Amino acid sequence: MKKTSLFLLIMAGLFSSSCEQKNSKSAEESVSETQIDSPVGLFGEEINESGVVTLDMLVAKLEKEQEFEGKVIGEIKEVCAMKGCWMTIDLPNGESMRVTFKDYGFFVPKNAHGYPVIIEGIASKKVTDVETLKHYADDAGKSKEEIDAITTPKLEYAFEAIGVIIKENA
Repeated sequence: MKKTSLFLLIMAGLFSSSCEQKNSKSAEESVSETQIDSPVGLFGEEINESGVVTLDMLVAKLEKEQEFEGKVIGEIKEVCAMKGCWMTIDLPNGESMRVTFKDYGFFVPKNAHGYPVIIEGIASKKVTDVETLKHYADDAGKSKEEIDAITTPKLEYAFEAIGVIIKENA
């Protein structure tokens, strides 16, 4: 009787774990399917295109003031390869601006690099510490050598978006 109970317990455990593996695989397959789809769409809060300013205007404003609040149009340079939890946009002054999403409340598709984008939120210039810079480099898939080479904080442009519109790639 004990052997039969033990056998049934083991079989139930194996059945349970095989179901979990199938569910896990299905989640991975759906992520892969999503990545090949077009990243075009609205993410985060619903925003529109009215009142959009250029990146030149954003940089000029941040040279004079601490913050800029509004909408900006640009092109996505890079997206977090892990989750899509940040992206970068190249600025006309040769700098790059990291865009994060308010309260980590939404992500963008990981295959959105190169697409035109409208973002709404608050931009500022801030110092990013070494630990965070290394974290971003790791998220971007940089090599261990590249990550280890990061040894000083960086003054950079940052944008916390409440909403994002990714437009058709022109």
